[in-house]
Amino acid sequence: MDPRTPPAVALVSNTSWSLYNFRRPVIETLLARGCRVIALAPRDAYSERLVGLGCEYIEVPIDAKGTNPLRDARAIFDFLRAFRRTRPAFAFNYTIKCSIYATLAGQACGVRCVPVITGAGYAFAKQGWIAGFARQLYRLALRRVEYAWFLNEDDRALFVAQGLLPEGKARILPGGEGVDLQAFDARRASRPAPDSGPFTFLLVARMLWEKGVREFVEAARIVRARLPGTRFQLLGATGVDNPSAIPREQIAAWEREGVIEYLGTTDDVAGAMLASSAVVLPSYYREGIPRVLLEAASLGLPVITTDNVGCRDTVEDGRTGFVVRPRDCADLAAKMVALAAMAPGERRAMGQRGREKMEREFDVRRVVATYVAAIGLPEVAPR
Repeated sequence: MDPRTPPAVALVSNTSWSLYNFRRPVIETLLARGCRVIALAPRDAYSERLVGLGCEYIEVPIDAKGTNPLRDARAIFDFLRAFRRTRPAFAFNYTIKCSIYATLAGQACGVRCVPVITGAGYAFAKQGWIAGFARQLYRLALRRVEYAWFLNEDDRALFVAQGLLPEGKARILPGGEGVDLQAFDARRASRPAPDSGPFTFLLVARMLWEKGVREFVEAARIVRARLPGTRFQLLGATGVDNPSAIPREQIAAWEREGVIEYLGTTDDVAGAMLASSAVVLPSYYREGIPRVLLEAASLGLPVITTDNVGCRDTVEDGRTGFVVRPRDCADLAAKMVALAAMAPGERRAMGQRGREKMEREFDVRRVVATYVAAIGLPEVAPR
C-alpha cells in the first residue's frame, strides 16, 4: 500500500445498529480523510444507513448469543471470505465473537486487527464449559495481536490477570465509546423547564434482567409508597435474543399494576431523557461503558447507577449522581428518594457537574483521535 494513500479500514460488529449508533463519528472522520470504510455485520434495519454514510457494507451472519462452537466456527470462514474480498489494512473488531473470530480470520489474511473489548460479558460473568471455552478462544485470538482496547480498567486488569494479554498489549481506549457532546448541545437547549411536572425516573436499556429492571421495578414500588406522584418509565427493546430477556407479558403485568410505564423503543432516546428528571441504570451485567449514562450526563441529567464494572466509571457519587449497591432495591430506592427530595437548583448543579465530567473524560473527539493515530493518519484538527 502506498503510505500516502489512506488505508482501507474494516469495522466489525455483531449488529449494524451498533456500528451506526456507536461508531458513526469514527466512520465519518475516516471517510472524510479518504479512507475506504468497510462495515462487516449482520443485516438489520441500520445496514442501509451505513451505506448511506459511505461505507461498503458486507453482510456477515453472526449468532450473537449462540453457544454452538461448530456453528460459531463458520463465522471464521465468513470473515475470511469478507477480508479476502475487501482486503482492508486494519480491522477494529467489537464484541466477544467478533473480537475472537474476526481477529483470527484477519490475522490469517494479514490484516492488522485491533480487538475492542466492549465488555467482558458472559465469558467472565458465568461459569461452566461455555464460559471457559470462550476464555480459551480469547487466549488463542489475542496471542498475536499488537494490542487490544478496553473501555474500562476492570476489564483490562481482568484480561491481564487471566493471562489473556500481557500488560503492555492491554490498553484503555480513552473516553470509551465516547459521546458526541456537540450533538447534545442543541438538545439541552430545547429541554422543557425542569421540575414542571411529576418527578420521573427513566431506565433505558434492552429489557434484560441483568440490566437491573427487576430492581428498578421493586424500588419503584418502595418510592411510590413514599412519593405517590413519582413516575417510573422503561425504554428499550423486548423479545431480544438473550437468556436474560424479560418476557413482554411480565412488562405488561407491571403496567397493569401501575408501577411503571413502558415506552417501547425509539430512535430519539435523547428526547425521552429530556422529558425525564433522572436516568437510572441499576445493571449488574459486566458493562463496558454504558452509553446511556454518557448521553444522560451529556444532557445535564443526574444519573443513578450501580457500583459495577463500567457503570461506576461514569459517575462521581454524590456529585454527578448516585452509585448504589448492585441488586439492592432498598439502596436504590433510598437514592431515588434522596434525589427527588433535592432542591431543583441542587439537581441542576449535579447534572451540570455530570456534563463537565463528560467534557473532561468522554468527549468522542478523544476517541476519534485515538483511531486516527492507530491507523497512522495525520492528527485530527480541533473543531
